[in-house]
Amino acid sequence: MSNDSDNKYSVPGLERGLRVLMTFSAREPVLAGADLARRLGIPRSTVFRLLQTLEAEGFIEKAGDDRHYRLGVAVLRLGFEYLNSLELTDLGTPVIEKLRDATGFSSHILILDQRDAVFVAKAASRELVFGTVRVGTRLPAHATVVGHILLGDYSLPALKQLYPEAKLEGYTAHTPTTVEALYRVVQDDIARGYSMSQAFFEQNISTIAAPVRNHLGKIVAVISVTIPQSRVEAELLESGIVEKVVSAADELSHKLNYRSDRAGATSAATK
Repeated sequence: MSNDSDNKYSVPGLERGLRVLMTFSAREPVLAGADLARRLGIPRSTVFRLLQTLEAEGFIEKAGDDRHYRLGVAVLRLGFEYLNSLELTDLGTPVIEKLRDATGFSSHILILDQRDAVFVAKAASRELVFGTVRVGTRLPAHATVVGHILLGDYSLPALKQLYPEAKLEGYTAHTPTTVEALYRVVQDDIARGYSMSQAFFEQNISTIAAPVRNHLGKIVAVISVTIPQSRVEAELLESGIVEKVVSAADELSHKLNYRSDRAGATSAATK
């Protein structure tokens, strides 16, 4: 959002409305008007008018009383329509559906948005009713194996720019808490060609993930399967589940015109 006050084409009311919408998050899905006014530095009367307008258009809805709000279905509609228009999800959905059928586990496509890994496509397990992950769910990239794959093109200086703080937030004992530790984990996963967590971020959940690259060799997404077990059993590994995930990621990469012989050194380029 531009803060350039000299931009004569700026529409202050629209800018404030967008700032209101972007204040909501997965961690804070419900906010009071007073909270919004305080965080955004906008008078309460102005916030009230913005909320009334956004509610009328379906972008905001009341959450239990007249003081608290959450995002409305219009935001979801815009998000789904945009995601469905992306080449990545158009080409990737049949790939993860095939992976789901081959493994029996829910399969996903995630992309990196700043410091978050974001689910943009999901093929739910046909047999296992598990988890609350949905399209649009965000996970901290530094604390998850899917995020480690998505950070695979970052050099150490680039990671330090993305994470300037001295200590990273820890979620479990497995979370890298320094940028240097994060960089080592990321590089190990990229060199291996896949990542696997066993209760790394959440208890009783394991994940296997592999990178998706575009025509320049850049990592643009990750394909993963979610296994409702604290450990990946040896029998499951012997069945070739890792190879199936890597193969699915390679398939989507080729659909995006990735060719390993053209990638060269771009996979290690700094963002």
